[in-house]
Amino acid sequence: MITKQILARKRDGKVLDADEIAFLVKGIADGGLTEGQAAAFAMAVCWRGMDRAECVALTDAMTHSGRVLDWRDLDKPVVDKHSTGGVGDKTSLMLAPILAAAGAAVPMISGRGLGHTGGTLDKLDAIPGYDTRPSLARIRAAMVATGTAMVGQTDDLAPADKRLYAIRDTTGTVESIPLITASILSKKLAAGLEGLVLDVKYGSGAFMADAAAARALARSLVDVGSGAGLKVTALLTDMNEVLGDSAGNALEVREAVDYLTGRHREARLDQVTRALAAEMLLLAGLAGNATDAATRIDQLLASGAAAESFGRMVAALGGPNDFIEQASRHLPAAPIVRPVPPRSAGILVALDARQIGFAVLALGGGRNAPDDEIYYEVGLAACAHIGDAVGPDRPLAFVHARTEAAAERASALLQAAAVIGDAAPAARPLILERLES
Repeated sequence: MITKQILARKRDGKVLDADEIAFLVKGIADGGLTEGQAAAFAMAVCWRGMDRAECVALTDAMTHSGRVLDWRDLDKPVVDKHSTGGVGDKTSLMLAPILAAAGAAVPMISGRGLGHTGGTLDKLDAIPGYDTRPSLARIRAAMVATGTAMVGQTDDLAPADKRLYAIRDTTGTVESIPLITASILSKKLAAGLEGLVLDVKYGSGAFMADAAAARALARSLVDVGSGAGLKVTALLTDMNEVLGDSAGNALEVREAVDYLTGRHREARLDQVTRALAAEMLLLAGLAGNATDAATRIDQLLASGAAAESFGRMVAALGGPNDFIEQASRHLPAAPIVRPVPPRSAGILVALDARQIGFAVLALGGGRNAPDDEIYYEVGLAACAHIGDAVGPDRPLAFVHARTEAAAERASALLQAAAVIGDAAPAARPLILERLES
């Protein structure tokens, strides 16, 4: 095969066959394609799109560009969840231990923050000693001991995706639905999954603000995942405000521990977590119907089994043995904590959640460049929600900062993001739609 001829065919809108796609992906993985050729492929796909068969072939080739994990020796259903990213989205921290406690195997290959959205790995890095990039042997040991391991992508899992994503990030081709679909699914399939639940977010804090665009992505993920042999369902969920009460790495871990132990469960976070957990139980065959799933989740949370599962995973991957009991002692704390008042008293009627993400970045809680240092202790806590009355006695949030200057910058961003009115807006659905193959 000749690379430039295949690229020209895709450039001209032709449908590539599976062998042609496999040839290109092999070149991306082993360096046989130059940076320019890989970029040309990404741009051609971004411009011309791919049909379902092409996207399935791309996903399959990227999955098999490296090692594919096998968990059959665990004799458990293997499931996972993936979110397209949001502000304050810490549901993975609860879902993995809930499903592990229920008897599933959950090899959760997670990512770091991207743009204004937070990343699960960055949250876990706030836990002292926790190894987010362990060896495969340590991952397997954690899976055997606890049923779950929340870790980063290893170099030999879907290496074609790793190289292609870096190229997409610098060539304006990140937003292509076929490339997003293949990127997400190839990593999940390489992790050895049997079932996957997708949380596809829309709104001001999501990458796709428009519900129709998010629906198109969800449909692509479900259809291509099914075509690749994976059981997949997707929920479209609202991301027009912070999910939960906090945004910021250590603060979100603290909130996740409070959720698992029952100390506090913010209503919207609780609804999304339970809905995703129920979908995962159903895909895993660990619940017969939605009612059974809800009952099982109640039992796992009330008994403390889910919290214990999280604690065992943390210890297995290098964190403290008493993390669940002593989370506040182990997590880093910011030296400056102060309220952020609204510019005027009234009802919080709207919020630009993207700006909340940028406020966390301004505090140092994320990266503007790949090598930036992250300050895990910073962020926003006790965030007000749309419909809440705010004023002198109820701030928009409490800012956790390292310096007064950083606190001022983040407070200004939060105040500018908040729209204050006289009456609460009409309720909007948190879960807009469910999609399946």
